[in-house]
Amino acid sequence: MPLYQYDSFSRRGERIKGTIDASSVQAAKEILRGQDLMPIALSEITAEAGFSFKALFEKKIDLRTKILFTKQLSVLLRSGVPLLQAIDLLIEQFEGKFKRVLINVKDGIKAGETLASQLSNYPKIFPNVYVQLVKAGEASGKLDRLLERLISYLEKTEETEKKVKKAMSYPLAVLAFAGLVLVAMLTVLVPRITDMFSKLNKELPLPTKILISLSKFVTSNFIVLSILFFGFLIFFLYWRTTEKGRYKLDSLSLRIPVVSYFSRTKAVVQFSKTLGMLLESGVILSEALDIVCNIVDNRVLSYKLQEARDKIIKEGKISKYLKQTGIFPSIASYMISTGEQSGKLDSMLLTVGNDYEVELNENIDRLTSKIGPVMTIVMGLIVGFILISIFMPIMEMGDITGI
Repeated sequence: MPLYQYDSFSRRGERIKGTIDASSVQAAKEILRGQDLMPIALSEITAEAGFSFKALFEKKIDLRTKILFTKQLSVLLRSGVPLLQAIDLLIEQFEGKFKRVLINVKDGIKAGETLASQLSNYPKIFPNVYVQLVKAGEASGKLDRLLERLISYLEKTEETEKKVKKAMSYPLAVLAFAGLVLVAMLTVLVPRITDMFSKLNKELPLPTKILISLSKFVTSNFIVLSILFFGFLIFFLYWRTTEKGRYKLDSLSLRIPVVSYFSRTKAVVQFSKTLGMLLESGVILSEALDIVCNIVDNRVLSYKLQEARDKIIKEGKISKYLKQTGIFPSIASYMISTGEQSGKLDSMLLTVGNDYEVELNENIDRLTSKIGPVMTIVMGLIVGFILISIFMPIMEMGDITGI
């Protein structure tokens, strides 16, 4: 049954807004009149498939929104609220696109579809691992418990992603700030004192010559340099969204020592925790491997895992082919092999994922604490060179005049 959004006045003149289920616009009006409400605006809430100008300005559905939805749904189901009623209650808690998605999910469940099948219609919002866990929960009759496990998984994923992004983006942000300071000095400060230096009848120090030449080059070609810079930036941002661009960047990241460690360790954490959780929830191995190979961020590592997946499906030897990828450390491969032989593969995978997640977070914290002083030194050297280049001829001029 369609959901309508209304804007109305009560008999007392109070303005009331809300949503209402009805078979048609006319039926919705009749229901509102029966509630002593006079509708002034009434429109159906739809999924708005395709292009929508309004959708351009809508807030993106982030991970925090999905975590909140999962938490509230778990609480309602654990309290004994039926699934359809729980979804109906949650619709009012969200706005925009996510609200429309929940409306469609509710309509699908009303028509006899499962929650998992409805969520699978929105792969960009609910990834395959989310759908498979919900499917396993519905099949076992323990959806509320599976949702609790999913909440923990999503929260830890969010925490790790934030830390990795912070570790990667912080140096770039500081370098960008240093670049802006350098450009400001070269285009504003240095030109103002160049005339003063030109009046000196003495050879300028080499650092000052370099600084003046660099300043003249930047100021005389500022427009061209700006166009080239922003043109390259736009091209790069587009190129990295392409499959070829992402693969090249991921391949490059594996050649940089520190970045390579983060990429590989994060892949171990994503693969191990997700596969362990799926197997523990009753998802069959082949389906679980399909899911985990696609959630690894690095394209190069993802392709290696997909190759290993094909061999694992044929021969069933997980630890052997995971080791051949070169992604998993020897200790991790040994632990997975132990779990495979003891029949406790799912719990051992979770142990591996949790252990390496702790290690990853600790190393991120260490790196972040060291980046600050290093970047401060870099900025100090840049600014120090400029100041020395400026003050050297001024000090020499003072020596000449006897000051």
